[in-house]
Amino acid sequence: MNSGEPLTFKPLPVKRIWGGRKLNSYGKTIPYGISVGELWEVADRKEVQSTVRYGLLKGKTLNALWRGYREEIFGAHLVTSSSPRFPILCKLLDVRECLSVQVHPPERVAKALNGEPKAEVWYFLDTTPGAKIYAGLKNGISKRSFKALLATGRIEEALHKLPVEAGDSLFIPSGRLHAIGEGNVIVEIQQNSDTTFRLHDWDRLGFDGRPRRLHIRESLASINFSDFEPRLQPPGQAIIASCPFFRVDFLEIARPTQAHYEKKFSIYVVVRGCISCGGNSFTTGQFFFVPAQAFEISILPLDRKSCVLKTTLP
Repeated sequence: MNSGEPLTFKPLPVKRIWGGRKLNSYGKTIPYGISVGELWEVADRKEVQSTVRYGLLKGKTLNALWRGYREEIFGAHLVTSSSPRFPILCKLLDVRECLSVQVHPPERVAKALNGEPKAEVWYFLDTTPGAKIYAGLKNGISKRSFKALLATGRIEEALHKLPVEAGDSLFIPSGRLHAIGEGNVIVEIQQNSDTTFRLHDWDRLGFDGRPRRLHIRESLASINFSDFEPRLQPPGQAIIASCPFFRVDFLEIARPTQAHYEKKFSIYVVVRGCISCGGNSFTTGQFFFVPAQAFEISILPLDRKSCVLKTTLP
């Protein structure tokens, strides 16, 4: 096996009623006539697998690498990990219409609700004028008043609304009520989970012409009703997110930069400009995976203002 060079995986398009076709402009191949809301860039799920695109490992799934080449690809520190799957999921989102108001269950209730906990972070790669998100509750909203607003179709009055611009970021812990507004292209780094409880869907119809299923009981059991008016992180912060499940750093690549300073994996996505790594060039929106045994490889700027996000496990 030769893993001394960066790996790239084939992006997996996911059809969503709220998706669009804007990811074409990031060099992605979007199936004709389909609204793609998500591209799963690094994914190790039972139902779907990232596969290596090129090189001696071409065709290998991410899970096969996790099971068979743990030390070489991911690092000696993860050899004893009990996780049956790689614990991080990386996506690109194209939000043409506002997502549902939703929540991911915290660990304390996830199992009882037949779900998985999920923390995630959003980095806003592109936004249209007036773009917004909802995250957390407005100050003073109690669980009782929230339920009353939900029952009368006025849930938006309870939600904390935030205008967003490219370069902003926001951490979404499990239990935080949220919805992404239209006009956003987002890099999403998250726990390897696909549990979402939908509380409100703006009277939208699904692909079958029927209202999509809501998860009222599960959502109310999952929401953190003490989570008031979180703040966005403005552009230029060195640490985008740091939690027990992942760490995401923002790096400006102005000169040759070593991929990592320990023999551990790192996942990169270009968020501005163009860079080169291992003889391959990567432009905005493109991901690549640096294996543990290639940690000393250099990342080179091809534009004056090239920037990346670097994701690792803490």
